[in-house]
Amino acid sequence: MINSLNLNTNRQLRHFTRFWSFLLLGAGAIACSVLPIPAAGAAPHAAVRETAFDFGKIYEDQALTHTFVIQNTGTAPLHIEDVDPDCACTVPSFDKTIPPGSQGNITLTIKPFSVLHQFKKETKVRLNDPDQPMVHLVLTGVAQPFIEIQPSHIVRLRGASGDDIRGQVRFISHLPVPFQITQYCTTIPDKIEVSLKPEVPDKVYVLEVRNKGQQSGAYAGLIELFTTSKERPRLIVRVFGEIYLPSAGGQ
Repeated sequence: MINSLNLNTNRQLRHFTRFWSFLLLGAGAIACSVLPIPAAGAAPHAAVRETAFDFGKIYEDQALTHTFVIQNTGTAPLHIEDVDPDCACTVPSFDKTIPPGSQGNITLTIKPFSVLHQFKKETKVRLNDPDQPMVHLVLTGVAQPFIEIQPSHIVRLRGASGDDIRGQVRFISHLPVPFQITQYCTTIPDKIEVSLKPEVPDKVYVLEVRNKGQQSGAYAGLIELFTTSKERPRLIVRVFGEIYLPSAGGQ
C-alpha cells in the first residue's frame, strides 16, 4: 500500500514539474516577443531654422562666412549627402551625420573679392529626409569695392586720325578715410596724353585719356596709378587704341 502511494506521488511530482517547466518556457517565449526593436517607420526629419542670410553692406576684400543650423527632429540619423554651391567661390563645411534629437551645422564661406555690388549666392543641400530631400540656402548682400572704377578699367580709343579721340575713367572711393591718387605713369606716352584731376576732394578722381598720335594703326598699353590707400595702393587702367585713316571726302 505504501509503495503504491509513493509511486502515485512520484508521478504527480513529475507531472507538476513538467507543468511548471512548460509555463516557464512559455514565459520565456513571451518575454522574447516584447524585446524592443526599431520601429519600421523610423525616419529622419530636417528642421532648418533659417534658409537665407543677408550680410548687408560689406567690402569686397572680406571673406563672408555664415553657419546654417539643421536639427534632426526625426527618429533615424539624418545624413547630409551633398552640399552643392552655385559658385566655386563658395566653400562649404558641414556635419555629415546628425543623430535623432541633435543638430548639425552647414558653414558657407564666400572667398574675398568674389562678389561685387548686389549679390545672391545659392547652395543646394541634399538630405536623406524622405519628406524634404532638398534644402536651398541663400546668401545675399551688397559688396562695395574699396575704389570703384566707372565705367570700367578699360579705355578704348577708336576713331580717325586727326579727330579728338578721348575717354574718361572715374575713381570713387568708398573708404572711410581720405583717398588720394598721388602719382601716375603710362607705358605708351608716345600714343596718349593723360590728365588727372579731383572731382570730389579726397574721394573722387577723374582720369582723362586722349589719343595724340596722327598715324593709323592699333596700340595697347596701361596707365598705373599710385594711391594713399593701404587696401588699394595701386590701380591699373588698360588702354586700347584703334586709329584709322580718314575716309575719302571727309566722310
